[in-house]
Amino acid sequence: MSFRPAPHLRPRNDVPNLMRRVLLALVPGTAIMVWLFGGGVLLNILLCSATALATEAAMQRLRGRPVAPALNDHSALLAGVLLALCLPPLLPWWMPVLGTAFALALGKHVYGGLGFNPFNPAMLGYAFLLISFPAQMVLWPAPELATPGLLQAIAFSGGALEIDMISGATPLDRLKTGLGQGETIIGLQAERALFSLHPDLRWPLINGLFLLGGLYLLQRDYIRWQIPLGVLLGLATPALLFWLIDPQRFADPLFHLFAGGAMLGAFFIATDPVSAATTTRGRLYYGLGIGILVWVIRTWGGYPDGVAFAVLLMNLAAPLLDRLCRPRIQGHS
Repeated sequence: MSFRPAPHLRPRNDVPNLMRRVLLALVPGTAIMVWLFGGGVLLNILLCSATALATEAAMQRLRGRPVAPALNDHSALLAGVLLALCLPPLLPWWMPVLGTAFALALGKHVYGGLGFNPFNPAMLGYAFLLISFPAQMVLWPAPELATPGLLQAIAFSGGALEIDMISGATPLDRLKTGLGQGETIIGLQAERALFSLHPDLRWPLINGLFLLGGLYLLQRDYIRWQIPLGVLLGLATPALLFWLIDPQRFADPLFHLFAGGAMLGAFFIATDPVSAATTTRGRLYYGLGIGILVWVIRTWGGYPDGVAFAVLLMNLAAPLLDRLCRPRIQGHS
């Protein structure tokens, strides 16, 4: 009879199992994005995933570490998929590759690899691409014209094909541009630019399915409830207050909750166990900070959506939050 060394009980939420479950929970939202926006979404996922695995292997070899365990924990694959889901399907193929390589090499391994990175790698890669290529990063296709073959041809052409005919502003883009030009919320709703009154169900449907995936993770105890709740409350509360004060200038909270990357950010990105706060109260404050920053950036910032920058800023605050919210040891004052 052979005996295995301790520990004899395997943890239920080990890293590979957790990463696989998160990837599984992403499937419904990913499927609807492919259906609505075409094969460019799949192309981004393939490019980012392959680049993430290749970069992970290369960095492990450069650091003199074993490659197989790093690839088998699926953390690099998850980072690539999350980054891909944030990218427009109209990007030339080399941009997802460049962003993913930056995310894994400089967002993860330069700090020592998994467990040591202070920033969310996927959001670091997204912020790098958004700052470097702002014009290309807003090119989301109109779904009725987003055929897989066309999007793949555009992506592989390096942007040489004319894409103005099939690209369109997202609701957040249209909101920021319209309000900046002196338009009102009612005027934007009348032209069907926002989905609050005249439903444009693409983004609410995407966010709804990511919400379902997030609830699955919560129900199975793969993530804790404090961060998603904090993000959603932090985003919805100021949106509600300012909407009640001036509904002509501020969008309602439902719009903010179901536009852009709100649900993906709340359940799949902000809950990264390495770069997020870890204490119970710290996680709640961490989530609230992300939600408030997302609303502030959307309302007054220079970018339509602020999930990536909000997460990165709160990554910096996570160690301080954990220190301030550290539970008191029994018997100590």
